[in-house]
Amino acid sequence: MKWVYQCFGISKQAYYQRLKNNSVKEKQHKIVLELIRNVRHRMPKTGVKKLYKHIKDDLVKNDIKMGRDALFDLLRSYGLLVKKTKRFHITTDSNHFFYKSPNLIKELEITHAEQVLVCDITYIKIDGGHAYLALVTDAYSKKLLGWRLDDNMRVTLVKEALEMAYKNLIYNHKHIIHHSDRGIQYCCPDYSEYAEKRNFILSTTQQYDPYENAIAERINGILKYEFGLINTIKNIEIAQKMVKQTVEVYNNERLHWSLDLKTPQEVHLNYDKQTYKSYKRKTA
Repeated sequence: MKWVYQCFGISKQAYYQRLKNNSVKEKQHKIVLELIRNVRHRMPKTGVKKLYKHIKDDLVKNDIKMGRDALFDLLRSYGLLVKKTKRFHITTDSNHFFYKSPNLIKELEITHAEQVLVCDITYIKIDGGHAYLALVTDAYSKKLLGWRLDDNMRVTLVKEALEMAYKNLIYNHKHIIHHSDRGIQYCCPDYSEYAEKRNFILSTTQQYDPYENAIAERINGILKYEFGLINTIKNIEIAQKMVKQTVEVYNNERLHWSLDLKTPQEVHLNYDKQTYKSYKRKTA
């Protein structure tokens, strides 16, 4: 073995110390990768910065000294960095003659939970076609308050999502703004009367512009690309279970930059403790 020490230009003691250090580092990397696997099992597209916050306490418990840059290098070496993709599918039919409410949140400062609820429909691919997912999101906390998945886009889809959200309201705020796109489901009298009976004030986008309903667009992207709902699902029954689980994990575990790396549930329950960015912020 003497030639080995000479080749590397180090002492025998230093050589074995290096082997020991490499062994320790390898064991630590296995622990870190397992921690990441546990997070990604529930939130597959979680990026490095949020992963680091999720596992930081566990790193300390395991006496692993690893910064965010080192975690980035580790993920890159294993090909575990998140790749961004975009796909589009139109679910809005605004070519109708029903009344379209003005946009009430364009210049509005959103200061508390249950001030504005944002509603939207997105698609879920299933074998042989599409299912449609109606979502109701609190604009302040980004918490999903209501949802409904079905194989059609009839008005019952959005009514049932809104009814779930209505039942999940926990504060006594009156005259909550209901913001949506100009889709026929949201503007038809059947739905508008249904919402107004529950004291919602209707607000709609004024043109087909994603930035007019930025929160809805962002939440759709998170659910699809971070939680795997962009993939084709075998049938609507499995899709129902996946959406239910996704909403639970999203509300209680998914960290948002716009919420100072807190979860929607945490912010929704403590909205009076701190003011967060309004819906105009594009990054969630």
